[in-house]
Amino acid sequence: MSDQVVTRFAPSPTGFLHIGGARTALFNWLFARGRGGKFLLRVEDTDRARSTPEATQAIRSGLAWLGLDHDGDVVSQAARAERHAEVAEHLLEQGKAYKCFSTSDEIAAFREQARAEGRSTLFHSPWRDADPATHPDAPFAIRIKAPREGETVIADRVQGDVHIRNDQLDDMVLLRGDGTPVYMLAVVVDDHDMGVTHVIRGDDHLNNAARQMMIYQAMDWDVPVWAHIPLIHGPDGKKLSKRHGALGVEEYQQMGYPAAGMRNYLARLGWSHGDDEFFTDAQAMQWFDLDGIGKSPARFDFKKLENLCGQHMAALPDAALLHELQDYLRSIGQPPLDDARATLVESAMPYLKGRAKTFPELLEKAAFVISGRPVEPDEKARKSLDAVSRGILRELTPQLQNAIWTREDLEATANSFATEKGMKFGQLAAPMRAALAGRSTTPSVFDMMLVLGRDESIARLADAAA
Repeated sequence: MSDQVVTRFAPSPTGFLHIGGARTALFNWLFARGRGGKFLLRVEDTDRARSTPEATQAIRSGLAWLGLDHDGDVVSQAARAERHAEVAEHLLEQGKAYKCFSTSDEIAAFREQARAEGRSTLFHSPWRDADPATHPDAPFAIRIKAPREGETVIADRVQGDVHIRNDQLDDMVLLRGDGTPVYMLAVVVDDHDMGVTHVIRGDDHLNNAARQMMIYQAMDWDVPVWAHIPLIHGPDGKKLSKRHGALGVEEYQQMGYPAAGMRNYLARLGWSHGDDEFFTDAQAMQWFDLDGIGKSPARFDFKKLENLCGQHMAALPDAALLHELQDYLRSIGQPPLDDARATLVESAMPYLKGRAKTFPELLEKAAFVISGRPVEPDEKARKSLDAVSRGILRELTPQLQNAIWTREDLEATANSFATEKGMKFGQLAAPMRAALAGRSTTPSVFDMMLVLGRDESIARLADAAA
């Protein structure tokens, strides 16, 4: 086996990329990237009836949004069917597999009778040791000769050693009667040919490992390192489902979560590095290892996700945050900000990003630079613009107009005015917020004035006073 670490993500393109699949991809990506290895993408599209180009694109789009880049071209499993069949034929020639002429009706009848008699329904083909001279001229499947005695041990880096009695394994079909390879064969051949050294996947595949090891051993191929990770559960401890919220990765993008926060949260969902909660991609790559993955299912928690996303939004460079904001708008079918508004939003980022956990919240905080004049106050803000408040703004505006346009001088002017009128500053700030932003919850009025500039700020205050 290669000294270089090679991992892979191998989704089935029969639907969107769900959050469990995204975490599996992330674990594989972190493990490979942190060791200078390769992270490969294979689309397991052997189910031609259910696999769609749209689902394949959704998977690629989801990975792209998460920032999980892969090495080389995307491998199509279906396109490699001839290679899979070639391996089955080789095992047949080596006497490690055999032709089985049992029909589906015969197998079904056997299992029905076994159930009625309380026996194991594990099918043992009568053709395993049959003389080839007795073979009929009929369609046949190719089955591998499973070991009948002893046990198979899956040395799993997460689950520990898993022991499976060999008399519980059937002679797995490799090639169906129509000559098409089965999924279990295709996975092993593809992983071997792609040089995969570590198979990191959900623990719902754990039982598959024992059957897949039969092929590795029959072909005298190196068995990869297994790491079967627990599934994700909802807050109620039950398997994550639609009732727990959005499942598709693209839905999380459309809900406005930043990709860096999503990566951080998914990495912590079932894996830990001491007590660290917030960390960068570079730290995650450096720290991530298989020993840190727990055996118990992780619970999805939207509050923790939002908390981490808020920290990442605050930490992101302004230009990077603006770029992702534009991508968010496109994802929900909205036009991106034009150049003028984008420039204003970027200049306002230092006052916005520490107060938002999602992009909708960021846009709400940025309403004062996005909306422009005339500012339309919402219902709550309108209550702050009664006749008395408008009169106060009429008196305040000329004084602000003559102020030096720095935070210190603007604060001093406003506070001096409030003191002169026997007011608390909060009484003054409310109508100023309504005038400048049309909202009751905004960044500081002085931060907004600095971003908007003297002319625009005075014009908005004058509009509201009128």
